[in-house]
Amino acid sequence: MVIFGVRTKVFLLTMLTLVCPRCGNPAAHPLHKAVTKFTLFFIPLFPVKTRYSTQCTFCGLGNRLSKEDATRLLQQATGAPQGQGAQQYHQHPPRM
Repeated sequence: MVIFGVRTKVFLLTMLTLVCPRCGNPAAHPLHKAVTKFTLFFIPLFPVKTRYSTQCTFCGLGNRLSKEDATRLLQQATGAPQGQGAQQYHQHPPRM
């Protein structure tokens, strides 16, 4: 007898403050990563699917994101360099 299946775990990557497209409020949006893994005898072996999403904490609107969009949002939230053009996000405005 062989027991197999899938298991999904959801990870909170960061909390973002974004303007919601539905309610228009600047609210907290948790950035989640959901990883579904194939299991054999209840032991997770390898990932089958990975999804990224945000959800407005004010109205509850959920949005699925591509991996690139999620990575970009995560890098902006943590202040990590983004390759070419990264300096434009981290430059300070000129002093008057």
